[in-house]
Amino acid sequence: MQDDSEDSKQSTADMTAFVQNLLQQMQSRFQTMSESIIMGNRIDELEQSINDLRSEMGMDVSASPSQPSKSKDEPQGSQ
Repeated sequence: MQDDSEDSKQSTADMTAFVQNLLQQMQSRFQTMSESIIMGNRIDELEQSINDLRSEMGMDVSASPSQPSKSKDEPQGSQ
């Protein structure tokens, strides 16, 4: 009967190790997802800030950066 006890202890140890490994993998995945969400929010905030600044400068928000709304004759940095 000692063999059954040893097998049971080994089985329990194997299951414990498996569950710990699974939990570590889940924690890692949730951490990665959390970082992705935070980065996405930061990008959204940055885009909104850029649009707000462009609006304050009188630039058309729908204009792309390659198409400035100011004329080339205007000196840069004048406001």
